Amino acid sequence: MAVVMKPGANEEDIKRVVRFVRERYGLRVDVSRGEFQTVIGLIGNEDRVDFEQLAALPGVERAYRITSPYRLVSRNFFPENRVIEVKGVKIGEGNVPVFIAGPCAIESREQIFRIAREVHEAGANILRGGAFKPRTSVHSFQGLGEKGLEYLAGAGEEYGMPTVSEVRSEKHVELVAKYVDILQIGARNMYNQDLIEEAAKQKKPILLKRNFGASIEEFLSFAERAAAQGNKDIILCERGVLPIGRGRQFTRYSLDLSAVPVIRKETYLPIIVDPSHGTGRRDLIYSMSKAAIAAGAHGLMIEAHYNPDEALSDGPQMITPKELKRIIDVCKRIYAVNVMEDNMP
Repeated sequence: MAVVMKPGANEEDIKRVVRFVRERYGLRVDVSRGEFQTVIGLIGNEDRVDFEQLAALPGVERAYRITSPYRLVSRNFFPENRVIEVKGVKIGEGNVPVFIAGPCAIESREQIFRIAREVHEAGANILRGGAFKPRTSVHSFQGLGEKGLEYLAGAGEEYGMPTVSEVRSEKHVELVAKYVDILQIGARNMYNQDLIEEAAKQKKPILLKRNFGASIEEFLSFAERAAAQGNKDIILCERGVLPIGRGRQFTRYSLDLSAVPVIRKETYLPIIVDPSHGTGRRDLIYSMSKAAIAAGAHGLMIEAHYNPDEALSDGPQMITPKELKRIIDVCKRIYAVNVMEDNMP
């Protein structure tokens, strides 16, 4: 349910509605302030709520029910696009696509510092690197843990880049938040509502990846978990779904680029694409990166390494910084064409 305040509603009007909802119905509220209007969302079971009574309160323009399971992140709740700014890097509508790059796993201080320098020179805005790796096999490289986070933070500071790393479990949330600027919830953990809610409480941007078996409705519904904690700095990431039948022999996953325009219509949150995991093949990253930006993605997340063949994790889907530069250059041109066409009469 949403309560839309009149454009001229004052702070006391807003507080009055909030108090009324909390005291009369025992529900939590979410207050979204736009340029011209404020919208108050109700969180919890709304069956007992009297819409007419709410609409009659001073300063209220209208009250209505939103049937979507992801009402707090829905455009039906709040139509204005959200731009997330992290250390001067803006992610979202009206901004040049953001490019997040770095290795799948941080292997050493020398490795992450070298990659940070090279991807920065290639044009990347944000540095990524895994410290706690969710691996299928217990015998695979599991990451450097806190030491890796220290290296990542140092490299980001050295080259003036915000950092992002995956949070694998609830017990790691505060530790990862201590070192990085953006907390990533990986595809395997998209359904982990406790982890999402705990990460959201850190009041840092959340990068939420779509699970490889999740519908778009499920994806946005779990983004709602973060929004319900009062954190709407959520960056959505399409990273591929499970391929059907014989398709599995060609790509690791099937990159669902149709999700980009669909999600842009459904929510005000920015959506980026990960073509590295989305295909599992470095030879497809260039093509799928171009297609993602053409489809309207607000950015890309690409795994990069100066020597992918010797990487300790996901070498087949990593590209070199030189290849990354080529992708960034062409994607910026594609974005410019999109903007020009959008502004045509």
